[in-house]
Amino acid sequence: MIDGISTFESKFDYTGLGLRLRAYRMGAALQAEDVAQKLGLSRAVIYRMEKGEIFKIETLERLAQLFNVSIASLLGVEVEYYANVISFFERMRQLEVDSKRIMAHFSPISLLLSSDQYIDYLNNMLQESLPRSLNPESSKSNDYMLEINQALEIIKQRKEFFKQHSPHIISLVGLRDLTQLIQTGLVGRLDLSLATQSERIQAARHEVENIAKLMEQEMMHIQIGLVDDVMPSSNFQIFVGATTSILAVSSFEFGVLPNIRNGIATITASPEAVRHYEAMMSRLWNNAEKGKVGAKRLRKLLA
Repeated sequence: MIDGISTFESKFDYTGLGLRLRAYRMGAALQAEDVAQKLGLSRAVIYRMEKGEIFKIETLERLAQLFNVSIASLLGVEVEYYANVISFFERMRQLEVDSKRIMAHFSPISLLLSSDQYIDYLNNMLQESLPRSLNPESSKSNDYMLEINQALEIIKQRKEFFKQHSPHIISLVGLRDLTQLIQTGLVGRLDLSLATQSERIQAARHEVENIAKLMEQEMMHIQIGLVDDVMPSSNFQIFVGATTSILAVSSFEFGVLPNIRNGIATITASPEAVRHYEAMMSRLWNNAEKGKVGAKRLRKLLA
């Protein structure tokens, strides 16, 4: 208390603001020094902002303009919109670090639960998904390859954190999605050679076998539900932290015919949105096959 006036304690999440700034910067393919130069600030100031130090509203407005996002998205007061997979995946990585529990549906399987070999196949799939008319020597081709490499690097970081810290994950897997995966294989387009298609089908079968093993092991921190029903058309993940839950919804795809170039993802802490997705998750989970029963169903699918 100073002269009868109580000391004000802000409840605004400046650390979260800094994390969003970093994610949007990465999505814009900018280094801290690039942002500093464009704003006429020092690189040290940019790093301090990304660590959650307070800065001027004018600077926030200029950052929003630079990253082509709304101030509301930067502040995280409504819905965060991500039209770039790098920004979105970096934001997911940040949220997973602070999560005690993760509830997920990413078709056909959660990347956190995929095998170590899946990343190599995903690299091939994403390159195969590029437009056939694209000149491999063009700057646009280089930009696409850089985006693929950055996305894969963040996925590796997320998988490594999951292995080391073992947060509790509840994952929904669609039986029909896995059936399509086995029939089509891990491919980025459908006109591959017969030899390549055969190899990719075997790789897909390996991923389904990996899920079956995880279900059989019935580890405390990994719960997988096999759903024999139509699955949601969008991928989603709920990050449950100590004090709040956050929902991420994405149209980016990482299974059959993956897509990281054309999509929109959103992140929100809206209690209503989180509640609706938790209710859907609960409904699907209650009707799912789990543990050894689910593993047996997958082995039948592979037979």
